[in-house]
Formats: sequence, structure tokens, C-alpha cells
Amino acid sequence: MLLWLITGSLMLQPLSTDLYLPTLPHLGAYFAVSPAAVQQTLSLFVIGFGVAQLVSGPLSDRYGRRPVLLGGLWVYLLSSLTCALAPAMPVLVAARFVQAVGCCTAVVVARALIRDVFEPAEGARMIAKASSLLSAAPLLGPILGGFLQVQFGWRSAFLVLVAFCAALAFSATRWLRETNSAPNPEALRPAHLAAGYRAIAGHGAFWAYTLPGALSYAGIFVFIAGSSFALIQVLGVSTEAYGFCYALGVCGYLGGTLVCRRLLPRLGIDRTLRVGVAVAAAGAVLFAGCIFAGVHHWAVVVAGQFLAMAAHGINFPCAQAGSVAPFPDRAGAAAGLMGAVTMLAALAVGTWVGQSHDGTLTPLAWIDAAAAGTLALAAAATRRHRRAD
Repeated sequence: MLLWLITGSLMLQPLSTDLYLPTLPHLGAYFAVSPAAVQQTLSLFVIGFGVAQLVSGPLSDRYGRRPVLLGGLWVYLLSSLTCALAPAMPVLVAARFVQAVGCCTAVVVARALIRDVFEPAEGARMIAKASSLLSAAPLLGPILGGFLQVQFGWRSAFLVLVAFCAALAFSATRWLRETNSAPNPEALRPAHLAAGYRAIAGHGAFWAYTLPGALSYAGIFVFIAGSSFALIQVLGVSTEAYGFCYALGVCGYLGGTLVCRRLLPRLGIDRTLRVGVAVAAAGAVLFAGCIFAGVHHWAVVVAGQFLAMAAHGINFPCAQAGSVAPFPDRAGAAAGLMGAVTMLAALAVGTWVGQSHDGTLTPLAWIDAAAAGTLALAAAATRRHRRAD
């Protein structure tokens, strides 16, 4: 049951983006706004997700995982309902920001739960196992989202999120037991909080895992933010078919998590991470090469997304487990800071994608190549700080 609760909590993040991706081009027409304005529903979500983690993690260190998780789920449920009822784009953007606060709280607590219960190597395998299960969200989310958009309009996607969160909140209330056996009464004191974040940020091993994890997520966010415009507007793929194209790309993530689970016992965290970085670099080179050679086809976008997702499926379980492992007493704070850095990288990429959209696939290729290249450099530069598992 703990595995399913962790998976459901982690699943909120991909569901919050992937379920409504097919609606993004239609939101612009519905509210009569530009693609850059529509991208704010992603950008503000990323900002809210990143900033709130700096508080959500220490909150769970102070008051325990269970009450903080339940509070986050209720915030998510009510803000999702507000999104579904939004009468104008500013209301939708603001509600998405609040939704992100609830979502990130659930995700941070799920990561801290893993640190509470498992040792680092076993925790990485647990995250990989949960990731294999939660890959159902990005696999089925865009397909369901495309169906909902065509049949019921964009609001229906947020109503599905309300129902999912209600079921998760009920399950957590019924079955989750507290795992933080020693709550820290000083966790939220400003001086203690600042000192804790300084200690975490000053630890080389934290950045050795956080930077590759954040840049790996930035690599898939290129396609999260840009694939609907690239496939629907540039290449003329229908809204219904877009969901299936996106799901094909996400199959790479499922495959990556399965590979990660097999590699970890044999290679350890560090060498498994190096495999993921190599896959990301190869995928970016192939995608950019096809685009610059003039091969503009939906299959090229899907293939690029597939390889980026596969790399992330390998990289992120290693990064999540490795970044919090040195901080058993500050697992929530470490998970929150790691998540904030990850969302900052995604925000930069998402903003770049939105501002550079010019009706072609060229900007997407450049941004994907930049993300993969930066990932490879960061992984190489921080390698000496990673443990020799």
C-alpha cells in the first residue's frame, strides 16, 4: 500500500501537465490569447511547484509526513476545481499556481517517505519501481486528454484531476501511517531553515545528483512544453492522434525505468546515471540531426521524445535517491531543494520553448540539444562527488 500511495502522489505531477497537453493549442483560441500566454499555465505551475518545495519539505520534517501530505492533497483538489471553473485566462493561471503548491507538497512528501523507509540503493530501486507504475500517467494522460478535449472541452481534464486527487486523499487518510519517527521542532525556525539549506547546498554529493536530475527533467520538458504545438500546429496531427503520439514517446520513460531497475544492482547509482546521460546525448544528436537535415515528420518528434524520456527514466531515480541520501535528518528539506532546482531548470526551458516558437521545429531541436549538452557537462563535472556504489 505504501508503494501505491507513493506512486499516486508522484503521479500528480505528470497528470497535472500531460492530461491537459492536448488542450493547450485550443486554450489559445478559447480565451483569444497567444501561445506564449497559454504557456503561462505551464510556467506558473513550474514556479509554484519549485518555490513551494522549499517550504513543503521542512513542513514535513517538522509536523510529520502524513498531515502535510493530506494538507497538500486538499489544496490540490480545491485548486483543480477552480481551474475547471475558471472564467478567464488570468484565473486559470493563478489557479494553476496554487495547484502546483498542493502537487509539489505531495511529491516532496513521497520522496521523503522513501528516505524514511529505505536505504539509498533500495530507495533508488523503489523510485524506479514507482516510476514504472506512474508511467501510466504520461502514457494514458494525453490520450485521455485528447478524448476529453474533443468530447467535453478543456474543463473536463481538470475535473478528472479532482476525482483522482479525491481518491488519493481518501486512501492516504485510510492507510498511511506516519514514517517520520523524530519530527524536528526546529525545522521551520528561520535560522535553522537557512542553516539547513546552506548545509545541503554546500554538500558536493547533493549537486552531483541534483544537477543531472534537474537537467534530465529539463530535457523532457522540452517536449512537454513544445510537443503539442509542434505536432498539432506545425505538423498537422489531429488532437486525438496527438495523445497517441505523445504516449509512444512516453514509452521511452517506462523502458528507461525498467532498465534502471536492472542496472542498479549490477552497476550502482553512479554508473547507471552515466548510462542515462549517454542516452540523452545520443537522442538529442539524432533529433537535431534529423530536423536540420529537413526530415520534418511526426515520427521524428516522437523518436526524440522517446529517447529523452528513456534517459530520464534511468537518470531520475538515481538523482532523487542520491540527492537526499546524505541527509537523513533533513530528508524533506533536501527533497524540496532538489525539486526546486529541477523546477527552475524546467521553467527556463519552458519559457525558452514558448518564446522561441516560430511555427517550425528548429527551436525545439536547438533547445533539446542545449539541454542534453548541459546535462553531459554537469554530470562529468560533478562525477567525483558521487559515491562509488
